[in-house]
Amino acid sequence: MDTDTWLTLLADCLLIVHFAFILFVVLGWLLILIGKFRAWVWVRNRTFRIVHLIAITYVALQAWFGKVCPLTLLEMHLRAQAGQFRYDGSFIAFWLHELIYFSAPSWVFILAYTLFCLAVLLSWWWVKPATST
Repeated sequence: MDTDTWLTLLADCLLIVHFAFILFVVLGWLLILIGKFRAWVWVRNRTFRIVHLIAITYVALQAWFGKVCPLTLLEMHLRAQAGQFRYDGSFIAFWLHELIYFSAPSWVFILAYTLFCLAVLLSWWWVKPATST
């Protein structure tokens, strides 16, 4: 494989990692709420809850400070190095890209991330983590 193909493959893999991060944040919170009603012990795991809270807090703070996600920056850098000036990756990478990136004014993202972060914080009160890991 040539260098451009490797760079594109790395960018596609990074996009999948980015999507997995988003799933962890969003589905993690939903599973915490469902777990309260289903009495799932694992949703009260302190380590899981701390990592989850740190993840969404990092996203919200990035939005507040007007910073672009480092995963996005690295993916776009790899695509530019591969000579891709518009998105034209594989089918799966295309749709992951469409799901993750969309246009809206910055205040929309700041509000959404902040509200979601507050919801995660409230879940700490409503679905209390275990006192030990």
